[in-house]
Amino acid sequence: MLTPPIPENEMDRVMTLSEFDLDYGAHADSFKDLTKLAAKVAGTEMSLVNLIDSYTQWTISTHNMDLEQMPREESVCQYLLMSDDNMEIADLSADERFKDRPYVTGGPHLRYYYGIPLNVGNHNIGALCVVDAHSPKTLNPEKVELLKIIAGEIVNRLKYIKVIEDLRSNLSEAKQTQKKVAHDIRGPLSGIIGLAQLIREQGDENQMDEILEFMNLIHKSGRSILELADEILSADKKDKKVPELKGNEFNQVVFKDKLQKLYVPQAMNKHITFTVNTSSASETIPFSKNKLLQITGNLISNAIKFTPNNGFVTVDLDLIEDKNENVLQVKVTDSGVGLDAGGIATILQGNAISTNGTGGENGYGFGLALVKHLVESLKGTFNIFSVPGQGATFEVKLPQASSPEK
Repeated sequence: MLTPPIPENEMDRVMTLSEFDLDYGAHADSFKDLTKLAAKVAGTEMSLVNLIDSYTQWTISTHNMDLEQMPREESVCQYLLMSDDNMEIADLSADERFKDRPYVTGGPHLRYYYGIPLNVGNHNIGALCVVDAHSPKTLNPEKVELLKIIAGEIVNRLKYIKVIEDLRSNLSEAKQTQKKVAHDIRGPLSGIIGLAQLIREQGDENQMDEILEFMNLIHKSGRSILELADEILSADKKDKKVPELKGNEFNQVVFKDKLQKLYVPQAMNKHITFTVNTSSASETIPFSKNKLLQITGNLISNAIKFTPNNGFVTVDLDLIEDKNENVLQVKVTDSGVGLDAGGIATILQGNAISTNGTGGENGYGFGLALVKHLVESLKGTFNIFSVPGQGATFEVKLPQASSPEK
């Protein structure tokens, strides 16, 4: 197998992609018009928007082609990660790198390929490509310029999606602040109301008419503010059993569904049993989804890579509740080749090197380094438990703010 291309700035590149914090299966509609336009401009049957992380090429939008993901080392677009130039291949079946790929030898029997890198901050995070089952094609300079414009708009939309998600997150934080303020004012207001009530009662005995009227106004104003605070605190509590998720949140049930949709196909390719377990006691409690798909996804892809055919990969999710701080725990366990103490130390020190998987998959050496970086940026912990030949367990713990109601 040919050695895959790895950019010199690969760690920075995957970090740039991770900053978008994308759910790769959730944005097809956001780019549908652009993928269709790209195919029309190029005169090809199909077009795709691909983003490439440490292990996988994720197809976030397609036109006339049913594809969601493929191993990075099998893709054509991986070669665009190394270049600022576009790439044209007149006949994939005549290219040593791709002639034996399933998408060439079998359906959709691709022949022609033209790809344009998606560049963000001097890093290529993926590509817009137009493909066809017939060759050759000829793209004149005018068409190429139009495709570049479309690729630029795809990058802009990725940035817009990020901005929107950040705004949703900030709105959620504002709501949490609102609730905290309401909590903070309830105590003093209750005291004021109690004091006003006491003085009013004493005033009745002393016939202090002016003081009574003044205290009556304090009492009414304080009571109205207290009721307002209670109204704020009761907002978003329509269903106590299943808290409503905000735009920047998952619960274990939703997270499990996401992971199964994204990684069952990878597991099936190696006949690996992939299971995601939740904790019934806390599976509906919301937690932040910030960087969670990137962290857990890299751990799962790594586990699949180093697990032999017919093995297993299991993800265990739990939310450990505490009055001050909840902790989200994610464990990824595999029946793979395992690690010795030196290998574990190398990964946890951020010095891991690239190695190949059990099925001959090429390694890139940055997936676990990215996990370590992201976990530390979220003030979490990352641990590995393993014995050579007996599989491994990768454990991530991420602190979560407890809800103000607690």
